[in-house]
Amino acid sequence: MNSSHNIVIGVTGGIAAYKAVEIVSRLKKANCNVHVIMTKAATEFVTPLTFREISGNPVVSDMWEEPKTWNVQHIALATRADIFLIAPATANVIGKIANGIADDMLSTTVMATTAPVVLAPAMNTNMYQNAITKQNLTKLAGLGYHIIEPASGMLACGVEGPGRLPEPSIIVEKVLELLKNNQQLSGKRVLITAAGTREPIDPVRYIGNRSSGKMGYALAEAAAVRGAEVLLVSGPSNLAVPPGITVKRVETAAQMRDAVLAEFDNVDIVIKAAAVADYRPELPSEQKIKKSDNTLTITLIKNPDILRELGEKKKPHQLLIGFAAETQDLLVHAREKLIKKNLDLIVANDVTLPGAGFNIDTNIVKLIHKNGDIEELPQLSKKQVAEILIDKIYAMMTKST
Repeated sequence: MNSSHNIVIGVTGGIAAYKAVEIVSRLKKANCNVHVIMTKAATEFVTPLTFREISGNPVVSDMWEEPKTWNVQHIALATRADIFLIAPATANVIGKIANGIADDMLSTTVMATTAPVVLAPAMNTNMYQNAITKQNLTKLAGLGYHIIEPASGMLACGVEGPGRLPEPSIIVEKVLELLKNNQQLSGKRVLITAAGTREPIDPVRYIGNRSSGKMGYALAEAAAVRGAEVLLVSGPSNLAVPPGITVKRVETAAQMRDAVLAEFDNVDIVIKAAAVADYRPELPSEQKIKKSDNTLTITLIKNPDILRELGEKKKPHQLLIGFAAETQDLLVHAREKLIKKNLDLIVANDVTLPGAGFNIDTNIVKLIHKNGDIEELPQLSKKQVAEILIDKIYAMMTKST
């Protein structure tokens, strides 16, 4: 492990805060650079001095204290983090994060980070099993937060059951595993297309589709988190571009084709998640078409098949992944697309299913591999689907080397 890896640890006000001292110590022995943020309640259990001496870095606990450097401190720590761990994570801080509340240094810094966040809940059994806590944890897991299940046993309050902070060795092992995975795609260039295209009818109107770009943007973020250099070729979308990602904005299928082909020879992985229009108006009007009592006939012509063109150009070291959004005969059409376009993997989904399709935060997909294997995923957030797909891509890369 390299000491350039920065772990930010949030310590909250639970009796298990004393175990966080050992977590910091173990991470330091693993040659990590550790920064500790404590809530005010946490300082009632363990002093900041203890963490300062073990970590070798200043401990932050008060948003309003004089900053140690000129940097905006919560932003500096949020940006610096390779992994953000909260141990113990109380029901209070879990509730804050799940609902976007940022009212102290810890919750503010978590809100500002783009690093993987690991939560190690520790609390009274009844608090842990409370429906609100469970709902908050489910929500956070769906947003891509990593949850370490608490251990069971006798708690400090005298109740026996789930809610104990896992042993520091288990938590550290999870963090180091994530840190290793965090760099799986280091040195790889990934091109991802996202959102739909718009084909002009006249200067005002266009033919488009319902794609928001959420799946493609989630994939771009997941690949970047794993250390890849990511180029996102995006059709029109209102989504914010994840930090550290180069974006090329396009509007039409022809523009997307040009942008993708210009970079294709220089990338290792292409994920075509965009919903590209199959047809475009043959003769877009240069002026706005005025409404009349007559019918309007628009002649459509075929757009270039970008994915098929990439499949024909693909080199042995490149992986090409496509998407198939269908309304019927999902597997038949997806397999046909996989073969015709020389793909390594296709992600197929039936957009008529509740919880799947365009412009929502969840998806229900089937992963169809080149060898014919099919993996069916349950309804997941698009961020979770993205993480799983990046895992599969990494496994395919590893197998081919």
